[in-house]
Amino acid sequence: MPSVCFYFEVHQPYRLRPYSFFDLGARNDYEDDQHNRDVMRKVAEKCYLPMNALLLELIERHQGRFRVSFSLTGIVIDQFMKYTPEVLNSFRDLARTGCVEFLDETDNHSLACLFSEDEFRSQVTRHHERMQELFGQSPRAFRNTELVYSNDVARIARDMGYAVILAEGADSVLGWRSPHFVYRPAGCPDMKLMLRSYSLSDDISFRFSNREWPAYPLMAETFAEWLKRVKGNGDVINLFMDYETFGEHQWADTGIFDFMRALPDQVLSDPDLDFLTVSEAADRYPARDFLDVPGYISWADADRGLSAWLGNDMQKDAFRALYECLGLVKYVNDPALNEDWRRLQTSDHLYYMGTPHAADGDVHKYFSPYKSPLEAYTNYMNILADFRVRLFAKANQ
Repeated sequence: MPSVCFYFEVHQPYRLRPYSFFDLGARNDYEDDQHNRDVMRKVAEKCYLPMNALLLELIERHQGRFRVSFSLTGIVIDQFMKYTPEVLNSFRDLARTGCVEFLDETDNHSLACLFSEDEFRSQVTRHHERMQELFGQSPRAFRNTELVYSNDVARIARDMGYAVILAEGADSVLGWRSPHFVYRPAGCPDMKLMLRSYSLSDDISFRFSNREWPAYPLMAETFAEWLKRVKGNGDVINLFMDYETFGEHQWADTGIFDFMRALPDQVLSDPDLDFLTVSEAADRYPARDFLDVPGYISWADADRGLSAWLGNDMQKDAFRALYECLGLVKYVNDPALNEDWRRLQTSDHLYYMGTPHAADGDVHKYFSPYKSPLEAYTNYMNILADFRVRLFAKANQ
């Protein structure tokens, strides 16, 4: 009896304002407040509010048999509070149903796990406290930024008390094995590892509106039949994707909301299928094997590695320059500088500097507010230079 696990990642970065060399020392308002406000309100109207209302409708209609999991970055929570508090209230409504699980992640949507275990732990702890405060939940499951995962990430999460961790079902680590089973991270016998079914997930998040795709238009009945094929060949079907898939990446006129409205009926009509949250599925099903992932994997780009953020010299230089500040930031411990430092760690800033090839390049361009990766790098490094000037000045007071 395979279980369908929907997990949605909710995130919006703070977009930086154009910042030239001549702004250094003159301005320390790094973000484009109007642009961020406009983006958040647009995505709230196109995605968050209608999709949250739809999920609530489905939970009520199916009397709790439809269940989903979320994680919300601290960055998006800050913007909900500032620009669209009604969205945050709608997530609270979902939390009160008892059918929605909230996972933990890095509060800053950062890549701190690659540089500093202490900083990584600090950000995860901050996020955990927010989930308790906002939704009354103490998450047992963890997903790292962009599903960046390795044995070491699992070990740290396990040591912090998490029982479940998410990762990409990358062919490079699975080999002959299937993502439709529960695993254990290498070296963590008391932890469960849930792997994303990237093919089925991407059918919704990327291919849904592609008119050249042989399965277009994808109907709920068809997708449910694909899920039923897992019977006898797996325990879980992990559909992990950006929440903005619904209404923002796939517009309403593609039929994406109608698809989701119809899907639970099609799935639940089969007595051998059900919906569970990530933690519920991990509790129900036994781990079939240990999975050894000594290097880093993620859910981004074709290589499912770190190239989306650290694939070229610009990205590596920006990452190095950013985390060189860590020791002094901790020493100075200035509230305003701490907040700027937190937001400058958001992985999107590095993503915009990426120079991938083919289809991955089109995805990077879709998300980037810049005309080129070089423009993204130059703007970010100008801001980071001003931040360092302020940081050193504070340290010398």
